[in-house]
Amino acid sequence: MARVSARRTIENALRRYGFVRVAGVDEVGRGCLAGPVMAGAVILDPERRIDGLADSKLLTAAHRELLHEEITGKAIAWAVVSVTPDEIDRINIHQATLQAMRRAVLALAPLPDAVLVDAFRIPSLPMAQRGVIGGDRRSSVIAAASIVAKVTRDRMMRALHASDPRYGFDRHKGYATADHLAAVARFGYSPLHRRSCRPAT
Repeated sequence: MARVSARRTIENALRRYGFVRVAGVDEVGRGCLAGPVMAGAVILDPERRIDGLADSKLLTAAHRELLHEEITGKAIAWAVVSVTPDEIDRINIHQATLQAMRRAVLALAPLPDAVLVDAFRIPSLPMAQRGVIGGDRRSSVIAAASIVAKVTRDRMMRALHASDPRYGFDRHKGYATADHLAAVARFGYSPLHRRSCRPAT
């Protein structure tokens, strides 16, 4: 299936209503057994076009890296925030995801006037927001947020692999692949694993 680039239609419509700085926010790592959940937030500059923005899952790793550099170089503001496995275990993965997205938005400087969120709304966000179903494929600003979050998390998981290579974090990035489950069966859970996120049996 051909990749369809995300468009600026939704954020342009918000700008016509008077919202100047429109941010996108998305998360990565929600479904993992290990590592943090991360959220990226981005305010793109409408005067500085970035071609090829798409859902990070549809891009190759090399393409994501190139787009990450372009996004962070051209954006008005961007931020990536992580929530640790310990905090995920304490408050649950859904609440941790919401916390990561809220913190990422509030870390932007300047703050946005409006926020587009992939799929659902973020509680207690002090500005206008809109949940967009399939947002990382439909909205360029949400796609940009998904890319910066994914690249940042993948880099972190490769660094964590270097410090403890038993689990293969550089390959699966903490997701429940067969080789990851085999490593868990052999070595048990590490401090990087989420005790509240058990694989299906």
